Amino acid sequence: MKVTQEKLPASQIGLEIEIPPEKSKQAYEQVIANFARSANIPGFRKGKVPRQVLIQRLGVVRIKAAALEDLIESGLTEALKQEEVKAIGQPQLRTSFDELIDQYQPGNPLTFKAAVDVQPELNLSQYTGLQVQAEEVKYDPASVEKVIEENRQELATSIPVEGRAAQMNDVAVVDFKGVLVNDDPEAEVEEIPGGEGTDFQVELHEGKFIEGFVDGIVGMNIGETKEVDAKFPSEYPQPEFADRKAKFTITLKELKEKELPEVNDEFAQEVSEFETLEELRVSLEKRFNEEADNKTKANQQQALTKELVKNVEVDLPETLINQEIDTMITQTAMQLSRQGIDVKKLFTQDTIPQLRERSRPEAIDSIKRTLALQEVAKRESIEVESAAIETRFTEVIAQYADKDVDQERLREVIADELLTEKILDWLQANASIELVAEGSLNKPEAEIEDDTAEETSAE
Repeated sequence: MKVTQEKLPASQIGLEIEIPPEKSKQAYEQVIANFARSANIPGFRKGKVPRQVLIQRLGVVRIKAAALEDLIESGLTEALKQEEVKAIGQPQLRTSFDELIDQYQPGNPLTFKAAVDVQPELNLSQYTGLQVQAEEVKYDPASVEKVIEENRQELATSIPVEGRAAQMNDVAVVDFKGVLVNDDPEAEVEEIPGGEGTDFQVELHEGKFIEGFVDGIVGMNIGETKEVDAKFPSEYPQPEFADRKAKFTITLKELKEKELPEVNDEFAQEVSEFETLEELRVSLEKRFNEEADNKTKANQQQALTKELVKNVEVDLPETLINQEIDTMITQTAMQLSRQGIDVKKLFTQDTIPQLRERSRPEAIDSIKRTLALQEVAKRESIEVESAAIETRFTEVIAQYADKDVDQERLREVIADELLTEKILDWLQANASIELVAEGSLNKPEAEIEDDTAEETSAE
């Protein structure tokens, strides 16, 4: 079979395929034979319909179309194998099917054109000596005290309060009912769906409820009923209430204050596996130092891969882009589903095309990053030892002892992760990375403008 190749944009290979005369006739005759065995034509038994009657009843176009479908499918399969083209995705016919029906004469050669996506050729101009800035995350000693205080709050006991008004940090038990406030005083009162409660327990801390609710309780005495003005935040989950004013009628029924345990060795034994408070503090300090180091390393690697992608030139095929978009949307759907969100309501026929279009730039960037890392591994002969894979596999599979896991697929995932780790470590060792203060590279636009204004004034 004669096949001619040509390179096309977007990492496609164009194929011009010529079907020899004997195959074009054989396909046509085979279709007629198949129809003859299965066709139901009044006045004739199955398999006994004369050829001319069959062609007349079915029509030449229908028979040609069926034969063409077989010729195109078999021709593409044979051409890809013959030319050793490693296609990804489904081939696309570049010649009009209607045009082929007009041209197709059984017993004559048939020529058609198709295109297939192939793995793209990557041009990575630089990957060593990359110069980047990355934010350094430092351990904050206050984080240790925060954890200890959270544990104290969890172990706190509530003691009834009498003879004084509610204060911040108390625990109040209230009955409440809320309505929305309209700017028009003559408008009907709108009750807040779910905006009432009985024996509702609320800790009197800033931000524990909508703005104004907690502040309104502070100063109330047990048995007192009071109207409190409040306001829903602009980012409230239910948009119909965002930025709306409300009024709550609140009755304070009980008041309690927390009695916190003393922070000592006994406390450490209660909240951890350690015997002394000092051991607990050392453990927390170590944990937060490691977390800070890991975040710094992640920032360095992110900066490196971002810079690496800038040196990539590649013409990506649509098949790869669409596959990556599919993966991203699937992962998003799984994450939302685990959070209890009904993804069928979010991902509809109207929203999915928009979501795919918004995901496209990120998908392209992700593919470029993956291809670039693979190219670095290829050039520098970076590989992962099988022993390392098995060690990590043993650690991971132990966590899924009670679940059915595709072990081969798990090994593949682990091998990819370990290889990526080695590539990133190599890039880091062969790059120039300047560590800068946390938050300095991701300042909000307003802060950047303020800084620029200050620099201009100073000049």
